[in-house]
Amino acid sequence: MLAIDTTPRRRQNRVPAFVLLAVIVAVACTTGILIATRSVVDQVPRVTGLSGVLSSGNATVDNYLLVGSDSRAGGDPNTGEGGDVTGNRSDTIMVLRYDKATGTAALLSIPRDLYVEVSGHTGRINGAYNDGPAELVRVVKEALNLPIHHYVEIDFVGFTALVEAVGGVTVCFPYPTKDTNTGLDIPAPGCYLLNGTQGLAYARSRHYQELKEDGQWHEDPTSDLGRSTRQRDFVNRCLQTALTTVKADPFRAGEVALAMMDAIRIDEGLDPIDAASSLRSAVDAGLGTYSLPVVGETINGAAVLRLGNGADAVLAFFRGDGPDPNPPTTAA
Repeated sequence: MLAIDTTPRRRQNRVPAFVLLAVIVAVACTTGILIATRSVVDQVPRVTGLSGVLSSGNATVDNYLLVGSDSRAGGDPNTGEGGDVTGNRSDTIMVLRYDKATGTAALLSIPRDLYVEVSGHTGRINGAYNDGPAELVRVVKEALNLPIHHYVEIDFVGFTALVEAVGGVTVCFPYPTKDTNTGLDIPAPGCYLLNGTQGLAYARSRHYQELKEDGQWHEDPTSDLGRSTRQRDFVNRCLQTALTTVKADPFRAGEVALAMMDAIRIDEGLDPIDAASSLRSAVDAGLGTYSLPVVGETINGAAVLRLGNGADAVLAFFRGDGPDPNPPTTAA
């Protein structure tokens, strides 16, 4: 058995798309343009069929299941799949926990290769997404014993519209970089302002190559794991750029929120404007982010992950019935 990660980690970094939308709305509210922004927010696509599977509210926490998908409807340049291929891949699964008592928020990353065994589903946890959002919500709830109150889906392909709306996103590359499958082509080290098409080529790259000091092209050996990391990096940079844009010019809130409609879907009961008042302060304070301790296993010839020591404490914290397993330290 290969040990992968046995320590609950707490970091301050990524801002999920829904949190950004909430903050954009909150900024708009403070500038007196709520009506226009409300008309945009009301058009955000909804995911139906979740009312029977989402958890009822409680007095302690609200948990949002955040799913990052790479729609294959537009084709996958890494595999040669065309636009007539149906279905989505769930490349990123996270749970955003909002603490109602303290007004703070935390983010838990769930490995897509986590092996679970629950009624109706045995295998990698992201495989449940093949049967739709409701099935993924059910499997996450049962496998991890976590309440899920809301659902937010982020489409990486849709983020191209947001990139264009904010005038491009800057990504820095330490080496010349390419992926002939996606069209990524960075001729020299440095920071580049990527447009929507270039940003998607970066985010979707599975055959990511760098020209190192030895004069040879080296492909990222982590493949899908590296791809998922770049997707999260792309989304994070895009969201931070959008947030900076709106804070600098609040009257662009409606424009940016409209672009985000191509990138997200939310459950029918979720009102981003109502959520904005609570989540904005949590974002300003910084999100604590956690990963589940896992160990590697091989099951039926496939490399998967199992929950490791310390996972129970992390999950108890996200349920709202346990202390923070790795609280932030404060300077003396």
